[in-house]
Amino acid sequence: MAIFGSTFFSLVGYFILSPLLLLRLKGADISSTLAGLFVATGWLGIFLMTPFASSVANRIGRRQCLWLASVVLMLCALLFSLTDQLPLWFALNLISGIAMSLRWVLSEALIAEFCPTEQRGRYVGIFQTMISTTFIIGPALLVWLGTHSQITLWVVNTLNVIGLAWTTLIPKVPAARDAGTARVGLHGLVSALLAHPIIMLAGFVGGFFETGVTSILPLYGLALGLSVSAAAVMVSISGLGGVLLMIPAGLIADRFADQIQGRRTLMVWSAAVMLIATLTLPFVAQTPWLAWPVVFFWGGAGGVLYMMAMTDIGSREKGITLVNSTAVLVLTYTLGGLVASGISGALIDWSPGVAFPAVLVAVSAVGLAALIRSNLR
Repeated sequence: MAIFGSTFFSLVGYFILSPLLLLRLKGADISSTLAGLFVATGWLGIFLMTPFASSVANRIGRRQCLWLASVVLMLCALLFSLTDQLPLWFALNLISGIAMSLRWVLSEALIAEFCPTEQRGRYVGIFQTMISTTFIIGPALLVWLGTHSQITLWVVNTLNVIGLAWTTLIPKVPAARDAGTARVGLHGLVSALLAHPIIMLAGFVGGFFETGVTSILPLYGLALGLSVSAAAVMVSISGLGGVLLMIPAGLIADRFADQIQGRRTLMVWSAAVMLIATLTLPFVAQTPWLAWPVVFFWGGAGGVLYMMAMTDIGSREKGITLVNSTAVLVLTYTLGGLVASGISGALIDWSPGVAFPAVLVAVSAVGLAALIRSNLR
């Protein structure tokens, strides 16, 4: 419960802050390309730290890693509210990503390891659904509080303080049995990647759509001619997809007699839904209301892909080895988010009706083809 609660408050604050900073950059006449690079900086921090999450956890302990991450996230949010210097914003966004990496990897590994074996899909689904609700609650609170209100940043600070306080209530975690034998750092990452290549590809595609494209949706909404508030709410619609689909997907996965095959089948279905939704994107410019179901299915299918991958890993591994594999999954998911947020701003500036949809169709099609091929094997 402490992991659930502390993660909830920290992420609500993060998903108020992220679109708020992005919209303030656009309000300061910053180009979509530079704004996209700002979003990508946070993902870069996650990407840089993730390979070393198992090393840090092995050295200072898994619970202490969560404490450290909460402190850093709180301090970064405070500094965002005290300065408007763009270079400092980029630096703080990078550091926030580093802290988010530790919280992300450790919280998911602990949930996957200590939930009941026969109900792993359900519990991982509940945890991921809770995370998806923060995609909705954060931007919705931003719309309610206002993008130009100084109170908004202090609400973010308050949420981070609550998250930190709840993190201190996480009970002592038993020592990992493989703490002295598991490979950590880059060697551990390579071993995990070789052990689960198709799972990691699913993580990349899920991250590309659920978080990378989602983070740039306010810019896409503005390019479609939507208002600032409507553009921000597109992030919430994407999160709603995950909220409504992940728990049912987890329950279905638990009911398969062959749970491994069941998870792989659900991943194929998710990738197919993602591709079908993406193929409608060229029609969105002429019919803007289509954007809502498209982003709903992006968030839902991307979330299910990632959740099934995490459940699959958690069913096979424990301790530091599980942290390693979780780190690789987060790394590939982050890489997907980093690539999507890094290129989408430029694609929207250049060709929102052709180049942007074409790249998204290509990524979803490659992911679906690889998952089908793996299932046939």
